[in-house]
Amino acid sequence: MMTENIEKLISELAKSLSEKTFVKMTLGNYRGTDAHLQKLLIRPLNTKKGERLFFLYRQETRDTAKNFDFAEGVQIIKKLLGTDFFSGHLFTLENDFQLDISKKGKSRLNAGKPTFNSKPDSSHNRAKQALVDQNSFYLKALGITTETGEIRDKQQDKWRQINKFVEILGSLFDKSPLADRQKLNIVDMGSGKGYLTFAAFDYFKNTRQIDVSMTGVDAREELVKFCGDIARAGEFENLKFERGLINDFDLTGVDILIALHACNTATDDAIFRGIRAEADLIVVAPCCHQELRPQIKAPEFLSGILRHGVILEREAETLTDGLRALLLERSGYSTKIFEFISTEHTPKNNMIVGTKSEGRAEYETSDSQIKAIKNFYGIKEQRLENLLA
Repeated sequence: MMTENIEKLISELAKSLSEKTFVKMTLGNYRGTDAHLQKLLIRPLNTKKGERLFFLYRQETRDTAKNFDFAEGVQIIKKLLGTDFFSGHLFTLENDFQLDISKKGKSRLNAGKPTFNSKPDSSHNRAKQALVDQNSFYLKALGITTETGEIRDKQQDKWRQINKFVEILGSLFDKSPLADRQKLNIVDMGSGKGYLTFAAFDYFKNTRQIDVSMTGVDAREELVKFCGDIARAGEFENLKFERGLINDFDLTGVDILIALHACNTATDDAIFRGIRAEADLIVVAPCCHQELRPQIKAPEFLSGILRHGVILEREAETLTDGLRALLLERSGYSTKIFEFISTEHTPKNNMIVGTKSEGRAEYETSDSQIKAIKNFYGIKEQRLENLLA
């Protein structure tokens, strides 16, 4: 009976794919050998090679993404049911089908009214008039949106951050020496789960129609593999993810260097590498500021204010980012520091931007200001200044 019900479900799956009524499928109740695998999510995907099935293997700490043609995907699902996964839920525009298999091998296949009356967009190309299209493939794969392209409640802040980042990056590009460039090389240091990396690549590639190569770099192997799987499954050509560190990654030929939420002096390392690589745009959003606070010796007339830890911490953050901007200017960049996104949505909200200047750097002016600030607060060491020395 178990085999018979599996065959019936697979038959309905094949039928829905043939008749273009397939919406999605989930496999659950995992009893296989992978201690971390929890369930398998399957959805349709339109690629340059035609229609495919996108498989997202949901695990405790990371996800794995792959895609297959219809025939191969159906055979994989058939093989997994009753051996690794003991429940399957098929959603079509005509019916929902639920298969459950007990530990004793008994099975039950139920059919019900369809949950969906229209198919979600299976394309991973954005609508050209929008900066970020909610139906973008990568947003679904990363869990920002649902199958129907709706923003998940817990991802509203991340959605605002993605949109704001793309808006800012586009504006910075237009005002930089890169504005007329039709070919770009972008590196995102500390790309993490890739939300902003995918968004930036998609924006320049599909909205701006620029020939862009982009690399997301992160030290965590599982995140590099996860993002790489999604990039390959969605056939994002010239978008890759590599394992590496800020200090030793090859930045030859980089046009835009991005480093968001690099911790403590890792932001200084990223700025330094960008300057040395002569990147036209350096975009960083510092995470935490720990280097200067222990060094600060409050001037006497500020001692009553800076004796409060929270005020001293904010002063250290302001000084750190201010010195970074001056050091960028000393190195031939015009700079801006602004609020990336409201603190209502994320506490990590300051962004420092360096745009390579075409004129001569104001070395003496910036250097005198840096020295005056350090003397005033008793600061002995600053990571970026030491690196540039």
